[in-house]
Amino acid sequence: MSENTLLQISLKIKERRKALGITVQELADKASVSKGLISQIENSRTVPSLMVLIDIIKNLDIDLNTFFKDINFNKKDAPILVKRKDQYQAFEKEQAVGFNYQRILSKSIKSSTIDFVLLELEVGAHRPMVQTEAFEFKYIIEGTVEYQFSNKKVILEKGDSMLFDGRISHTPVNMGTAKALMLVVYFFE
Repeated sequence: MSENTLLQISLKIKERRKALGITVQELADKASVSKGLISQIENSRTVPSLMVLIDIIKNLDIDLNTFFKDINFNKKDAPILVKRKDQYQAFEKEQAVGFNYQRILSKSIKSSTIDFVLLELEVGAHRPMVQTEAFEFKYIIEGTVEYQFSNKKVILEKGDSMLFDGRISHTPVNMGTAKALMLVVYFFE
């Protein structure tokens, strides 16, 4: 399954769940899966088995044909792609308080996928250490952010950037007295 298709499916699941006004836990209970699995699916971090995906969709009270109708499996992009700021898609990651993500663009190029995200860190934002299956590039637009790794801390200020292997446990901490803003680029192989 391409990253673009996975993103389309995960966004439709999240949007439908929210439209129905049910929590991640409630959907997990209905589909007999864990809350963590639903969260990972909604955040494009895992691909469920076909039977689990079908069960989730059915528990969202939507016909399978209707669910998949608007998903473009073979979308060909124009050589120039423009995304306006009102087209950015807000999303959340599990156990992250004060982290406001906006997906700017996700694009599969040959066998790789690149995901461009704006991350706004509120003062006091916190989450546990995480790992991703991507190389991560960070560029600080505003503020001061301390990146904590399992055995190292790196302070980044406005204009600083960093690239690292996301399989290393990490988390950012806003070190300032105002919101921090950064551009995050995930490089999936």
